[in-house]
Amino acid sequence: MERPGVRFATRPVVGVAAVLAVVLTALSGRYGFHRDELYFLAAADHLAWGYIDQPPLTPLLVRVSTGIFGATPMGIRVLSTLASAATVVVIALIAREFGAGRRAQVLAAICAAVSGFLLGVGHLASTATYDLLAWMGVALLAIKLLRTGNGRWWVAIGLVSGIALQNKYLVVLPLAALLIAVLVVGPRAVLRTWWLPAGVVLAAAIATPNLLWQAAHDWPQLTVAGGISEDDGTENRIMFIPLQILQLSPFLVPLWVVGFRHLWRTPWSRPVALAYPILCVVVLALGGKSYYALPLLLVLVAAGAQPVVDWLTTFRRRVLLSVGLVLTALTSALFTLPVLPASAVNFVLPVNKEQGEQIGWPELVSAVATAWQQIPAPQQARAVILTTNYGQAGALTQYGPRHGLPQPYSNHMSFHDWSHPSDMQDGPVLLVEQTRNQSYEAHFTYCREVGKVDNGVGADNEEQGTAIVLCNGTTAPWSTLWPGLRRFY
Repeated sequence: MERPGVRFATRPVVGVAAVLAVVLTALSGRYGFHRDELYFLAAADHLAWGYIDQPPLTPLLVRVSTGIFGATPMGIRVLSTLASAATVVVIALIAREFGAGRRAQVLAAICAAVSGFLLGVGHLASTATYDLLAWMGVALLAIKLLRTGNGRWWVAIGLVSGIALQNKYLVVLPLAALLIAVLVVGPRAVLRTWWLPAGVVLAAAIATPNLLWQAAHDWPQLTVAGGISEDDGTENRIMFIPLQILQLSPFLVPLWVVGFRHLWRTPWSRPVALAYPILCVVVLALGGKSYYALPLLLVLVAAGAQPVVDWLTTFRRRVLLSVGLVLTALTSALFTLPVLPASAVNFVLPVNKEQGEQIGWPELVSAVATAWQQIPAPQQARAVILTTNYGQAGALTQYGPRHGLPQPYSNHMSFHDWSHPSDMQDGPVLLVEQTRNQSYEAHFTYCREVGKVDNGVGADNEEQGTAIVLCNGTTAPWSTLWPGLRRFY
């Protein structure tokens, strides 16, 4: 089938993307770094082909962004803002592939730009930000493949998928779901071409350096994923359907329902519709997070744009749509962007806890610095600061030097591999623990709590109330203790 003779609405769509970029930029300096961003800043100083919990692309992009724009919350988020703006354009292109006219393309772009999911990942520098753009790119190319039947699109799909695999392995999920859907409802002819293995080989070649790194380190990312599923799998399954609705926006539900029906009625696009429920089943079976399936919902929203525009035959319906988009924008911004004072953040934490994870890191470091002064000066040269998660370690790496603090250590994720205390550091140990753990403290001698973290605004985030515990020393040399202290999740 030839491409529909519809021009791309370049100016208005780019205008929507530009407005999104302006909003994200204006708010990017509010609150502070997210715990994951602090981890990425540290990872950017230890560039490698892989990490315990992720491939290398996001730390590399953080290195580029902060190298150009500065190691600030605003500087680290510039590239993620641009990626989110590009995602809006790609979603409008997807709508065009489904036959959407110029008005419908703009509607698809607006719906994407005001959706809670895109705003949430667009505000932060995260693997999910670039993963969403990659998913939309793969979706656009796959839709072109199905619509035209031209197997050469497999090579482009392989190229984008290979790059995506250097950021996150999740891109295999929509590809697997689409493959299953094509096998079930067709058109199976797109699978009977040598361009398909060519695309697979290209994707594998691009992903190989990271895969070799993972293999050389006994596939730690599988251990991390398994631990997350074991810890959170039940909760993820219970909350899956509610979060599918809430994280995108309840006001967008009619668009993706209409989009599903629109795709199902056309044979070539039917596998795109079927891929979403298949992906949901896969994510539920794995106990994965609900947002793993959200990108395909944006594809359905794009598909629903033209039917909705066709429905706007009366003034009342146009008003109803406008009100829905305004409410979507307002609620999405409220729950995903730092528009509230930090002191009011608890209002949104039940829906989006990531808001709270951007608050209180300088205060945590200040509390650690106060506790550090309780160590006699002659002993400080042999003393160690040990944190129990990468957020704490990242914050101390970022803010610690201005307080005169030494390099922190952590047994969590890749921090465990980057550095560890030497056996010569046999002095006091200052532990930073979210919750005191007696079995963990058993590795140290005479431990006592000497401080607590208070973010100063009452934000009920993960680090509020974190205990700072001072121990006299270790029960064995660090070289003996360190391997057993590792935490993958």
